[in-house]
Amino acid sequence: MVTSTDAQGGGPRERLARLRGSLGERPRVQRELILFALLTLFGLIVMPFVIWIASNRVLGPYTHGQNLHAGPLALVADYYTGLAHGSAVFWSVALGPAVVVLLIRLFLAGWRALP
Repeated sequence: MVTSTDAQGGGPRERLARLRGSLGERPRVQRELILFALLTLFGLIVMPFVIWIASNRVLGPYTHGQNLHAGPLALVADYYTGLAHGSAVFWSVALGPAVVVLLIRLFLAGWRALP
């Protein structure tokens, strides 16, 4: 029996190996830009939900105006509104994952440069 993954050229591990190989063939600048774009997308899309989950567990429900039990989409709407207004706090959350990875990589490069 042929499954859809077999018809597409292998399972998830083979596809991941092909993706890793295709990224390895790209110039370093292009790989860095792809990584920065993925981390920025993570900050723009996933971080509001991570913040909502953590704060909902620790601080209690998110309130939005008169709505005392606003859900995660109310936080996401406020998040994108803050981004649209150019608030530095919201942009630091959006760019936070990329900045953290950059700082870790800089630290490791400095660590390797030590004698």
